[in-house]
Amino acid sequence: MFNPQALMITGGAGFIGSHLVRRLRRDYGYCGTLVVVDLETYAADRSRLTEVESSIRYVREDICDTEAMRAIIADEHIDAIINLAAESHVDRSIEAPTPFVTTNIAGTCSLLEAARGCWVGRTDVRFYQISTDEVFGALQAGDPLFTESSPYAPRSPYAASKAAADHLVRSYYHTYGLPVLISSCSNNYGPDQHAEKLIPKAITGFLAGRTVPLYGDGLHVRDWIYVSDHTDAIYQILRTGTPGSSYVAGTGVLTGNRMLLEMIITLLAPRLHCEEAALRSLIAAVPDRPGHDRGYGIDASRLHHDLGWSARISLSEGLALTIDHMIGVHTH
Repeated sequence: MFNPQALMITGGAGFIGSHLVRRLRRDYGYCGTLVVVDLETYAADRSRLTEVESSIRYVREDICDTEAMRAIIADEHIDAIINLAAESHVDRSIEAPTPFVTTNIAGTCSLLEAARGCWVGRTDVRFYQISTDEVFGALQAGDPLFTESSPYAPRSPYAASKAAADHLVRSYYHTYGLPVLISSCSNNYGPDQHAEKLIPKAITGFLAGRTVPLYGDGLHVRDWIYVSDHTDAIYQILRTGTPGSSYVAGTGVLTGNRMLLEMIITLLAPRLHCEEAALRSLIAAVPDRPGHDRGYGIDASRLHHDLGWSARISLSEGLALTIDHMIGVHTH
């Protein structure tokens, strides 16, 4: 069991990062030094960390600044890094790929170099890279779900940048002996997710009576995982994962985008005291985006068998929790 004394989380004011930071203090009983690094780009929000602000050190900094990262690692005696800092929206990567290359590839390299310089010869440390199932490309009908042995076949600039970062991380393990971990997760959702993502965009649209766009035929399928299930997986992998190993996390349940919107409508209508048909009329088919992968799905058997993790929150439960949170925010 690996028990870091000083943990650094990059991208900690982002959606997944902020959930992880809060749960480390509130639910996991982590009492060590906790340093949160975030550049505070458009998708970050430091207020997400208000409840734990007094128990963390927060640093507004760019992971591409290798010297700044090296100074934090050295000054705080960091012995574990979880890299959640990333540009992550596929549509944005199609419009402007360069920031994805900068943050996701160059930024990861910068962190690796900073860690390597501070951790020379050490094995009691961990560099943990958070990846995505999109590095594996697209599932077609009848394909097996993605596993740790699935070949990389990224199809968007975002996915390609994350794949490149994963390859860099593995190279530091094989070349320099840096103790690394990688995990690829399916689509996250939950409270406080940025409004550009599908689920919060749909809920916000329905609440405001605005058009809710649906790409193409609406039959693209995704494996949706509630964010707290993902943070559970991250903490379990950090503590019990084997250095040099990769893991995949997901529910294994595939849901079409049109069906997802129907589930949201079924949950929202009684809460808004309106007819489902009224919400359904807001759905508008829009042209499919370039390179839109038909499906992603994860077989997390290894993570379950080796480390004892399983997703616990069903999509209907997670959507209800997300909707209730967003209604609360919307009404206040």
